[in-house]
Amino acid sequence: MIKQILFDFDGVIIDSMDVRDEGFRAIVEGHNEALIDKFIAYHRYNAGLSRYVKIRYFYETLLGKTISEDEVNALADKFSQIMKKRLVSSDVLIPKTIDFIKDIHAQIPLHIVSGSDEQELNFLCKELNIDHYFVTIEGSPAPKNELVKNIMNTYNYNPNETLLIGDSINDYDAAKINGLYFVGFNNEDLSSVSDIYVDVIDNKILDVYHAY
Repeated sequence: MIKQILFDFDGVIIDSMDVRDEGFRAIVEGHNEALIDKFIAYHRYNAGLSRYVKIRYFYETLLGKTISEDEVNALADKFSQIMKKRLVSSDVLIPKTIDFIKDIHAQIPLHIVSGSDEQELNFLCKELNIDHYFVTIEGSPAPKNELVKNIMNTYNYNPNETLLIGDSINDYDAAKINGLYFVGFNNEDLSSVSDIYVDVIDNKILDVYHAY
């Protein structure tokens, strides 16, 4: 029986991957294009990781250079400003997911746990007029598995009564580390590891688990 649901944000609630790609390309423009392509591939595979980790990966692993905390924060802020301009239109919302959230938010506590910057995340949810559907909206720089752990402890949720819906391997890892059921979505690479994999987020998910 499912009594609460945790949602990833990008790729689950909003369709933002192309915009995120453009933002990451913008903050590292001028560097070797082949390395930038590797950076974007890393970002896509690790969609649930924070931008702070991704920026460090580009500089320290791909470029082999050191980068200070201030420099990471400056690039992350530049990225955030791009996102705040590009992701505030309702066109980015995934309609079926939003319909599902509207249908169930009064019966089941809902939370967002995202690799996106927490301040930016709350800004976007408010601008998109979906913030009121969620008990909490939490993001980076805290790792996702820690965000999930904190929610579970704060609200005394039972892992056997909790779903995490995500589209990346990082979402899967966060669910399994914390003992939650994992619903894979929007990424067929997750179909073999998910407890269930769906093409559409709707009430059929809850039917599987005899929710509330």
